[in-house]
Parts: sequence; C-alpha cells; structure tokens
Amino acid sequence: MPEIVTLSHVPTLDRLSADHLRQTVVTFRDTMKAHAAGINRLNVYPVPDGDTGTNMSRTLDAVVAELDGAPDTFADTCQAISYGSLMGARGNSGVILSQILRGIAGTFSTVTEVSGAKLAEALKAASVAAYDAVLKPIEGTILTVVRESADAAVIAADGGGSLRAVLYSARVAGRAALANTPEQLPVLKQAGVVDAGGAGFLLLLDSAMHVIDGEALPEPSEEAGPDLDAITHEVKSGEVDVSELRYEVMFLLDLDDAFAKDFKNAWGEIGDSIVVVGGDGLYNCHVHTNDIGAAIEAPLALGGRPRAIRVTDLFEEVAEEHAKRDEHVRGTGVHAIARSSSSLPPVTCAVVAVASGDGIAELFGQLGVHGVISGGQTLNPSTAELLDAVEHMNAQQVVLLPNNKNIIPVALQVAELTTKDIRVVPTCSMPEALACLVVYDPESSAEHNAREMTAAANSVATGEITQAVRDTDSDAGAITAGDWIGIVRGDGIVSIGGTWRVAATQLLKNLITPDREIVTILEGADATPAMTEELRAWLGENFGSVEVEVHRGGQPLYPYLFGVE
Repeated sequence: MPEIVTLSHVPTLDRLSADHLRQTVVTFRDTMKAHAAGINRLNVYPVPDGDTGTNMSRTLDAVVAELDGAPDTFADTCQAISYGSLMGARGNSGVILSQILRGIAGTFSTVTEVSGAKLAEALKAASVAAYDAVLKPIEGTILTVVRESADAAVIAADGGGSLRAVLYSARVAGRAALANTPEQLPVLKQAGVVDAGGAGFLLLLDSAMHVIDGEALPEPSEEAGPDLDAITHEVKSGEVDVSELRYEVMFLLDLDDAFAKDFKNAWGEIGDSIVVVGGDGLYNCHVHTNDIGAAIEAPLALGGRPRAIRVTDLFEEVAEEHAKRDEHVRGTGVHAIARSSSSLPPVTCAVVAVASGDGIAELFGQLGVHGVISGGQTLNPSTAELLDAVEHMNAQQVVLLPNNKNIIPVALQVAELTTKDIRVVPTCSMPEALACLVVYDPESSAEHNAREMTAAANSVATGEITQAVRDTDSDAGAITAGDWIGIVRGDGIVSIGGTWRVAATQLLKNLITPDREIVTILEGADATPAMTEELRAWLGENFGSVEVEVHRGGQPLYPYLFGVE
C-alpha cells in the first residue's frame, strides 16, 4: 500500500455528519472501481476473471444509486445504505461487504453525528455481522481484517481517542492483519498473495480518512491479494468430507432468534453445505449430512419446530439419471425466453438460470428455462436482478440455478424477499445446469424439481481451461503467466501446459473415470472448429467408449467447459 500524504488544507473533522457518511460511501465506491481490476487479477488461482474487486465495486454501485434518491437525514442515509447493499450484493465478497455496511448503518441510524466512540461501535457491529454471515468463519480472510480493525478502534475509543485517532488505529491494525493473512491460510502463502477481500475493506477505511482528514487516496497497485470466493472454495472447514455426505435435509424452522447461532453450530458438527436464512422466528434450513435424525433433532433441543421436512438421497444411481436425460432430450421443445409474465405460458414450476454466453442462454431456452439472466464469474447478477426475474415468472414456484459458486449466496437471499416458493439448486457451473435441466419437469413442484435437479448436478464432474494471468505456485506445479491451466471443481488446478491442448487433455484424463459415459463440451468464444475436432479425435483415440456432446456456449475467457457424467 503506498504511503498516504496528508493534505493540510482540509480541516480534520471531529464528528461525522450524514453528508460526510455519504461522501465516504461514494469515495469508497470510486476508489474500489479504481482498484477493482488489479484486485481481480490477484486471485489465489491465476485466472483471468477473478472477481472480488468487481463484486465489491458493483455492490457499492447499488448502494450509491440508493443514496441518490434518499433524503439526507442520518436515518434515511443509513436505510439507503442498508437496503442498497442488501439488494445489490454480488458474489460472496459482495454479500460479506453488504453485511459490513449494514452493521455500520444499523449503528449510525439513530444518531445525528458520529464521534470516535460511535465509529468504534459501528466497526465492531460490522465485524459481528460479517462473522454471522458465515457459518464456519475462516481466519486469514476479510473477516480477520475487519475484526482486528474493530478491536483496535475500540481500544482507541476507550482511551478517549478522537474520530481521526480511532479510524487511524483501525487502519493500522487492519493493514497488519492483512499482511499476516498468508501466515493464517497456507493457500495464500503458496500463491504468494494476501487476502483481496481484506484489501478491499481497507479501502473503506482509506476513504473515510480521506473525508475526515483530507488524506490522499492510495493509487491502484498490483500488490498481491487473493479472491475471497476462491479461498472459501479451496480451504476445507471442519473435519467433514463433503463428498461422502449422502443426504440433503431441508425444512422450515420456527425458532427463537436467540438460538439461531446455537442451531447452526449444532449442524456444523454433523454436516456441511449449511444454509440457514431468515429471522423473526422463521428460518429456511438446508444441510448435507449422513445423520438425518441428528439434523432434525438439533433444533428440537433448542425449542424449535421443524416443518415441511424434505430429505433427499444424493447418491442416486447414475444410470437412472442417464435414462431420464435421454428421454427428456428426445421430447424437449424450444421455448421462448421472455421477460413479461403475461407472454410466458403458465407452469407449475419455472426455472430462472444464470448464463455466461449467448449459446448457453439458447441451450437453456431449449431445455425449458423461462428466465435467463446474463452473468458469470465477473458479471454476478445482484439480488435485485434475480428477484426481478423471479417475479416475472408466470409461476408461483421457481427453481433458481446460479451456475457459479459466487452467485449462490445471492440467490439464497431471494427466497426471503418474495412470496413465491423459491428453491435454489446450488449449481457451480454451466455443465451442471445442463444436467439439471434434462430432468426438469415444469408441471412438477419446485420441491420435486429441486430434488431431482440436485441429484443430476451431483452426478456431473466439471472442469474448465483458461490461461494464467500471473506467475504462481500450485499443487500441480509452478505456473507462469500465459500457461494454460485446467481446473476441476473441488480439486483446484490439476493440469498445466504450454498449449490449450495439453491442459485440456490432462484435465479430461482427470475427469473421465471408468464409470463415466458422457462428455459434454461447451465451446467458448475463443474456441475454433479445428480445436474442437482435435479434441474429438483425441477423445476417440483415448476414450472410445464415451459419448461426446458438443454445444456452442460462447462463454468468454474459458475456451472449453467440460461436464462428465
């Protein structure tokens, strides 16, 4: 981080007004925009579409847009920040940022000006909100940077520190915490980077200092900092092996809010893929586990009442899914993709899916999707955009396919904002979505579809190839900028090559096992017919028994996406 220079002509503030808070948020948005490209390039994986900076920047765009139409009182300013960040959150890093901003806004909402003590209280609330947003907090991420900044602010405030002194203490501690993140997360140390989410949060403190004391804002740089989404994807939490969890348990839960954290912790002992959203006594709950009884009994011990319980066996036979796929493909017609509910045929259950290329969007339409939202790794749709698509569906039940791990937490928020019955199938890739859609039945319930589609997604192994944008190290070996790399969901980088062909064929050798029968290839915008024919020929020579399906996807940056069933 470059040295900050004080601008002496700007008087130091001893109190923060509503207008100053607005200036801080706008400055934070503008500063994040300036730094976003560099942060995006500095991922744990050296891929060309790291997205922490983009997600945080676009989340802040929504906050600023909400501020533009809000009255200038403290209460209205804080309400706009809270609502704008909720509806505009994009990706994991955007969701966590929204919780930080909501924690700050909630603390400021009842005041007319902010002192050093109130700022420390707000940062502490932001830290608590950020940790509460994550079931199994991982140290060495943005969470650590926020917490240590807040703790330092509280100490300074308790000592009678001024507004500037409290903020300065928070920033010093935050920078030290950021520098230490590689010592807390081995994956960061291996990649030679620090946490990008934490670096993004420090820009908020820089922006506040700029407004309070006139300090120059840091210039954009390419200092190392990884993508928070990649960290949470790569780092294993707890001792549960997710691949061996057989059952999906879901239910609505009536539970006193005071026991919500105890309930989530209890589930954390028996499973993973845990999602508990809601409040005011009602929660929507989801877990993968091997102990159905314990999952249902956990809230009972806390006085809770689970209802609408749904249990799915995730180890359904692959052969059965293939049979359904073949039957569905033979009978599938082409549906128009429309935005107006009046122009859509009424169905019991509609599907809204995120697509990263025109070809993929067209495929989704052919497989029955009524609502397609353009998006992907660096273009994550917001909560508001997903909600708008859901409300336009001519159905009261809707299945959401996020098709990217960064979009899943945003999709999960939609169920809390609509009266429709929403089920999120946590798809992480476009090939998973295609497998889901061949078992989709528009006249079955959302519950039935979500169960069948989740099983179909779990039957697919997926991978992708792209070019590295920087030098780094990985479990597969040393990587140089410009190398082609193959990435398998759940396993990380498994292949490195000087050409796309080397990376792709090594990746496919990893994906294709004796029990897998179908290889689906989605051609990206940069793939050529000659490249695809070369791939087909190689598959025929090395895996002659597998069926190969090729579709034009049109996705950017990734010439090929693979799904193997």
